[in-house]
Amino acid sequence: MTGELSPIDKAKFVAARRAADLVENDMRVGLGTGSTAAWLVRHLGERVQSEGLRIQGVPTSSRTARLARDVGIEIISLDEAKMLDLTIDGADEFDADLNLIKGGGGALLQEKIVAAASEQVVIIADAAKEVGTLGAFPLPIEVIPFGWTTTQMLVEELLVSADVMGRKITLRMNGEEPFRTDEGNHILDLHLSRIGNARQLAMALNQMPGVVENGLFIDLCDKVIVGYPDGRVETRDINAGTVSEDRVDLVEDENLFSDLGD
Repeated sequence: MTGELSPIDKAKFVAARRAADLVENDMRVGLGTGSTAAWLVRHLGERVQSEGLRIQGVPTSSRTARLARDVGIEIISLDEAKMLDLTIDGADEFDADLNLIKGGGGALLQEKIVAAASEQVVIIADAAKEVGTLGAFPLPIEVIPFGWTTTQMLVEELLVSADVMGRKITLRMNGEEPFRTDEGNHILDLHLSRIGNARQLAMALNQMPGVVENGLFIDLCDKVIVGYPDGRVETRDINAGTVSEDRVDLVEDENLFSDLGD
């Protein structure tokens, strides 16, 4: 079945498979949003069905919640869980210090709250997500709808003095209407090309009235699991300072490939 996947999807598949092996019985697990995280949810659902794995999942979006229920994972809210043993999520970019840009799927606010409530955060990605300097992927910021054009102008003023290469800002759209997050907010995508000081920019953006959260995840990631199309998987542990490599079997149960509407 994996022969039908593109090389990038194979890489996502094996990274998610390796991350799913980190989940143990009775864990409270944060479930990320996006195409790579969807593979993780499917792998965990397969373990629930075939091994009787007992976990409680806290999804970071309504899309992830629907998929998790479809594959048989018990869902609870973060208010019920309070703290999580582990969160596994994808990323749009990561650098050598395992700082991230996230929010391409529009769930950055819930993703950051869940990550901050976790004992350990593991990011799963294909090798193309690694960058020398963050910023090639547009940086999402979530803003409240009230006065969003004013918020955009304030952000534009901020970027004039920021250490970035580009300053274009676009309102994310869903067809002819502005994209709405699960909280009903808008997303502005900042096309910066290069972010010289991500920590400083993240702090400055979150001090801006109207900005709810930004997609820079600084000092939140503990491990990155990088998948490759040939089945190789590389695990980088920022705390231990280690890099390990192994291989994942690309042959999987057909249930993982059924159309679950993710």
